[in-house]
Amino acid sequence: MILGDICTRACKFCATTTGKPLPPDSGEPERLAESVRALNLKHCVITSVDRDDLYDGGASVWAEVIKYVRKINPLTTIEALIPDFDGKEECLMKIIEAGPDVISHNIETVRRLTPMIRTKAKYERSLDIIRYILLKGKINKSGFMLGLGETEKEIYETIDDLSAAGCKILTIGQYLKPSPDHMEVVNYYAPEKFEKYRQSALTKGFEFVESSPLVRSSFHAERHVKAG
Repeated sequence: MILGDICTRACKFCATTTGKPLPPDSGEPERLAESVRALNLKHCVITSVDRDDLYDGGASVWAEVIKYVRKINPLTTIEALIPDFDGKEECLMKIIEAGPDVISHNIETVRRLTPMIRTKAKYERSLDIIRYILLKGKINKSGFMLGLGETEKEIYETIDDLSAAGCKILTIGQYLKPSPDHMEVVNYYAPEKFEKYRQSALTKGFEFVESSPLVRSSFHAERHVKAG
């Protein structure tokens, strides 16, 4: 995770600290790239907190990090798991032009629950970001959680919406409450239900679908580079 560990948003499902972040660390891109080399990683997933305090949401830092990782580790594949940057195309283009292999942006939950669970992000904006990534010729990816009070109809609608937006890779996992102050888990889904949703999504044209209780965004991420 880059750009610090303090987020400017306060989504109800996330355990990341909310507050006033520190200024970006100019040495972070090179240091992260060296860490990838030291660990001899074949694939790395880069993500960040939301940085609404920065003029471009931190997109320029993102681009620098991706370029450094690529320069020092030319054989390492990269997934960028990005925030929404308020949907600004000029910010998204900085990420796209940096050249990650996969660009992921999680829709997180169904349309109805989005205003209650995601502080500033919008359901349609997230779909627009998925569309834009595909339009620019990059492999796109998204995911959402179950257990926040969604109905089965809403689960299928979310799968359909992501499919219609051209999403190639989908992850579905069980929401688990990270602290007493976060959203309650409304219901737990059996593995059989996750498999049912996986099979349904595959019929909608997704190339990879990871769906089980413990699936998170980076689950089997190294396989997803082959999409598209």
